[in-house]
Amino acid sequence: MEQKPSRDSAPGVGAYAALHADATALLAGWTPTGAAAGRARDRTLDLLAGGPAALSREHRAGHVTASALVLDATGERILLCLHGKFHRWMQLGGHCEPGDRTLAGAALREAGEESGIAGLVVDPVPIDVDIHPVACQGGSLHHDVRFAVFAPAGATERVSDESEALGWFPPGRLPEPLAGGTAQLVAPALAALRRRAG
Repeated sequence: MEQKPSRDSAPGVGAYAALHADATALLAGWTPTGAAAGRARDRTLDLLAGGPAALSREHRAGHVTASALVLDATGERILLCLHGKFHRWMQLGGHCEPGDRTLAGAALREAGEESGIAGLVVDPVPIDVDIHPVACQGGSLHHDVRFAVFAPAGATERVSDESEALGWFPPGRLPEPLAGGTAQLVAPALAALRRRAG
């Protein structure tokens, strides 16, 4: 797993310039998957209007993150992690890094790091945007842009340091305790899989 930068070695906000441009264009052109996602998108665009700092975990007012709901090749199973800190089942994902050029790429990187699965493919169209409070910097907000990611047939997962466990679950029978906002990703992720198959 990639080593996360320490606070002392945090890069300048210029390292996020390309990612900032991608995130702004992506969300400005995105058709939200629901009313709540639309409100979160608008708030995230307001945050991004302040510049590339909005992509850095150091930005206490809030920062954009990227996550991925991983589906198997058939759409009959969804991969979730039991998060090591929150002790809830949730989609994979996390903070953007200076090397990320696109939000979809950040979500794909996180999915690969946290699942250990090679050959994942990301749908570049977000399936949701969600804003929730987190403990970063003593209290902040994650503006989480969520994507559907597809695993190849026969994929084998490997638990990372950030998870207590990984598990595949049928879309209609997700495990408990489940993180808030995870269940709402299932329908748009399955729709993305159908678009990809069609």
